[in-house]
Amino acid sequence: MVELTGNTLTIEQVERVCYGLEEVSISPESLGKVADSRTAVERIVIDKRKIYGINTGFGKFSDVMIAKKDVNALQQNLIRSHACGVGEPFPEVVSRAMMLLRLNALLKGFSGIRPVVAEQLAGLLNRQIHPVIPQQGSLGASGDLAPLAHLALVLMGEGKVHYSGQILDTGDVFIREGLRPTVLQAKEGLALINGTQAMTGMGVINMLEATKLALQSEWIAAISMEGLEAILDAFHPAIHQARGYSQQTEVANRIRIMLQDSRLMTKQGEKRVQDAYSLRCIPQVHGASWQALDYVKEKLEIEMNAATDNPLIFDQGAAVISGGNFHGQPIAIAMDFMKIAVAEFASISERRTERLVNPHLNDLPAFLSPEPGLQSGAMIMQYVAASLVSENKTLAHPASVDSIPSSANQEDHVSMGTIAARHAYSIIQNTRRVLAIECICALQAVEYRGVEKMSSRTRSFFEAARNVVPSITADRVFSEDIERMTEWLKTQNPEITENEERTKPA
Repeated sequence: MVELTGNTLTIEQVERVCYGLEEVSISPESLGKVADSRTAVERIVIDKRKIYGINTGFGKFSDVMIAKKDVNALQQNLIRSHACGVGEPFPEVVSRAMMLLRLNALLKGFSGIRPVVAEQLAGLLNRQIHPVIPQQGSLGASGDLAPLAHLALVLMGEGKVHYSGQILDTGDVFIREGLRPTVLQAKEGLALINGTQAMTGMGVINMLEATKLALQSEWIAAISMEGLEAILDAFHPAIHQARGYSQQTEVANRIRIMLQDSRLMTKQGEKRVQDAYSLRCIPQVHGASWQALDYVKEKLEIEMNAATDNPLIFDQGAAVISGGNFHGQPIAIAMDFMKIAVAEFASISERRTERLVNPHLNDLPAFLSPEPGLQSGAMIMQYVAASLVSENKTLAHPASVDSIPSSANQEDHVSMGTIAARHAYSIIQNTRRVLAIECICALQAVEYRGVEKMSSRTRSFFEAARNVVPSITADRVFSEDIERMTEWLKTQNPEITENEERTKPA
């Protein structure tokens, strides 16, 4: 059980709730803060103080005063009108992450919702009833309005949900589960949608997947090095300590541990003086991507526990301040940074695949074919990897540098952070397939060299992977191999446990 306070949620806890389906509870202290902020909202309504989003319209309508009798209807109208997302839905795990993060933000006690709204969100999470949320339509300021409106719609008993492996009408699921829709009251609709939880929820899922992928890339690179009889000297600790980047040093250390008893590795001058950059510079390239991921993790951990709606209620209503914490620029830039970092894992991986299959660059059978000429072997797998790498270059174009004014130019600069997060997710999926291709080729190469000469650690990885994709003894439909290897990588979390700190997704 993960207890939510609004201030202490970690990425590891998000993983437990979103992937492990662990239940959540609300700390009594946080629920008390929620109740206090709600009392302040009710006092504002009674006193008829003009406060944005409580008794005014939204966006360009912020100067339109709403009658006391209409303040609840205002919130229902807000959710229905803003639920206009389009396109394919977010993956269900992302929808769950969005619910978790929105609930955690509301528990900070700055938003003015009733405790019952927080409790209903927690109840839906624990019953695994997840909103169906279209991916497209957010500008990333004023927060993720359209996606979060689809989330809020479910609290009202409307829209559609993921439930027991199906997509069903929310109303039908509520009847089945004995749940009653919430009638949103003053400020509650705005509090539910004015935030960055779509981009941040997608971002945390990206982070968990990218971290696992980064570790897998090192194992696969190590096997490629064995298949190419690479030089281990380039991973000597003195080289990496001399530069001073901890992430670079960690990559070199992990790969040395993976390969320390391999008889396929060579020494400087034994077969060649230097390897190509895609082998020799693995610590430098992978390490730089790890630096970026560490930056992204830091920003996500802050945003996961941030108050990102507007206005915010302080001092039990003595100060109700309109600001711009809903602006997604910090996460937009972080997601763009992640895109570059993950795309580089694919870029250098494809170059290693080329070295594995190109007969001009190694002494292996051409394209790792069992009968070069008659059978093409891995020739077109490298084409596919190159295509995916090129697609990543397009997706890596920064979304955060773009902005289109909205709401009659009242909201004249936006982050496009959700686009950045979505594109980062696509790059991660492409990169996993590129690594799957390198893995298939590396497995084949070490078979030609002699599996018995592999290191004990990489041989364990080899044997597990060979249960997924068998040796290439004749041409076959390699698309199926690539997809099987890709799906297998999604489930794997290979660890280094000797003298190692970063052993699993942080």
